[in-house]
Amino acid sequence: MFPSDSELNEAARLIRSGRLVAFPTETVYGLGANALDEAAVARIYEAKGRPATSPLIVHVASTEAAREITAEWPELAECLAAKFWPGPLTLVLPKQRAIPATVTAGLETVGVRVPGHAVALGLLERAKVPIAAPSANRFGELSPTTAAHVRRSLGDRVDMVLDGGPTDVGIESTVVSVVSLDGPQPVVLRPGMIGIAELEAATRGIAGVAWGSARTGEMVDNLAKGGGGFASPGLQARHYAPATPLYVLVPGARLPKGRGRVIEMPAEPIGYANSLYARLHEADGEGWDWIAVHQPPQAPEWAAIHDRLKRAATG
Repeated sequence: MFPSDSELNEAARLIRSGRLVAFPTETVYGLGANALDEAAVARIYEAKGRPATSPLIVHVASTEAAREITAEWPELAECLAAKFWPGPLTLVLPKQRAIPATVTAGLETVGVRVPGHAVALGLLERAKVPIAAPSANRFGELSPTTAAHVRRSLGDRVDMVLDGGPTDVGIESTVVSVVSLDGPQPVVLRPGMIGIAELEAATRGIAGVAWGSARTGEMVDNLAKGGGGFASPGLQARHYAPATPLYVLVPGARLPKGRGRVIEMPAEPIGYANSLYARLHEADGEGWDWIAVHQPPQAPEWAAIHDRLKRAATG
């Protein structure tokens, strides 16, 4: 499924005129606005009910366009972009002044990526502006992986929905901070389906690179205590959640009381991620007292799925 040229042109016109357009990426559907237009960006927060402390990811059509909105572009960023873009990787870098503070939750950094989806790239190429786009749903709810999910969550809060069919990856991008600290010390702020092993392998040629995620919790705590924005989207304790209570079942766990459904999920992480939100959306609309999934394996390739379930689960 692919929108027509006239639909893409109209969506681009709406973006340039300060309106909101929902569009597919390879991860989830995004709610897009012109990232250079502060009033348009404010409409994203209003439509989603999103707190001002949660920054937005800016989508661009190319690495060259990413360099235009960032104040620094170190070797580490160049290496990661060359390996993983277009694709589900967001890089956090110092921002140019042209990016409004509303986009970045007041931080001096911006998350940027080139999406790996033909519809998203077609929209970006026609709009000719960077597009700020969080997931196209009410804040804290399940992320949308189809156009129907967007319409159910946002209704008439969005000016246009581009339907590109179901998304391929199914969960949000990996977010990596490459802001200079004491050298090239990247930090995984939000896990995604590009895992730490792939990131390390891609950057072995850069001297002194030491990957880590241990500092993430401390960074988030310090920002929250200071009243500032979160270092990355998706770091709230409660997020990605269905309306129906969700339980992650460990071996030997007793099922909750009431009428419920245990959702059987794929046994490998790519298939699990691809179907997770879609199956939760489906079960969420069936009127159960609770829904549940079995706990996935404790292995590095499952890190992003564990993160999403931890934030979405009731217990």
